[in-house]
Amino acid sequence: SRRQRARGAGGAGRNHNGADLLAPMQGTIVTVAIEEGDEVSQGDLICVLEAMKMENHLLAHRDGRVTGVSHTAGDAVERGAVLATIADA
Repeated sequence: SRRQRARGAGGAGRNHNGADLLAPMQGTIVTVAIEEGDEVSQGDLICVLEAMKMENHLLAHRDGRVTGVSHTAGDAVERGAVLATIADA
């Protein structure tokens, strides 16, 4: 499987319904490791966010299917921006 497990900002943010993974800080998306339709497990790498010259690995906060990917590599994002939506599989 191309899924990676990584240590990082796994508890990044999520919205009140628990489906959206939110940017924990302002930064630039370096890598997006998932595509819409992918099944992920809690702890799988979703994307890498560069902030303050550090790369932060943002991890899936739940098991499920990716139903939305909001950004691509190179995008600048604000704190609280929706990065991905993970719904029940």
